Amino acid sequence: NPMTDPSMIMDMMKGNLTNMIPMVVIGGWINWTFSGFVTTKVPFALTLRFKDMLQRGVQLTTLDASWVSSASWYFINVFGLRSIYSLFLGQDNEADQSKMMQQMTATPGAPPDMKKAYKEEWEALEVRNHRWTMENITDVILYKNNSV
Repeated sequence: NPMTDPSMIMDMMKGNLTNMIPMVVIGGWINWTFSGFVTTKVPFALTLRFKDMLQRGVQLTTLDASWVSSASWYFINVFGLRSIYSLFLGQDNEADQSKMMQQMTATPGAPPDMKKAYKEEWEALEVRNHRWTMENITDVILYKNNSV
C-alpha cells in the first residue's frame, strides 16, 4: 500500500517528475519549431469549438477545424515515447508508470476480513437520543401571544 510506505510515494513522485520533464521539453520544442504550421488532419470531423485549441498560431478563418497545428505533434510524441524511454533509459526506468500501477493493483496479502470489520463498526456505533432545543416552541409562542 503506497500510503503506508513513504519510499513508495517518493518513487512515484520521482517517476512522475522523470516523466514530466521530457514532456515539457518536447512540448516547448514542438511549439517553437512548428508554430504557425498545419501539420496533420484528424480522420474525423471536429466542430468549430476545437479550432482555437487545435489551430493555435494559424490565423486562417476558412481552414477546416479538422486540420491540426503543432498540438498534434505533441500528442503523437507523448503517446509514442514509451518505446523511446525504454530504448534510452532501459527496461526498468522510472518513466514507465505501467509497472508501478501493476504493483499497486496486485499487492500481495490476504484480503481484509469484512465480517470482522463490520462487527467492529457495529460495536463502535453509539445510539444517542436527540434532545430538541425547540421541543415546546408552539406552547411558548401561544403563551406569549395570549399574555400580550
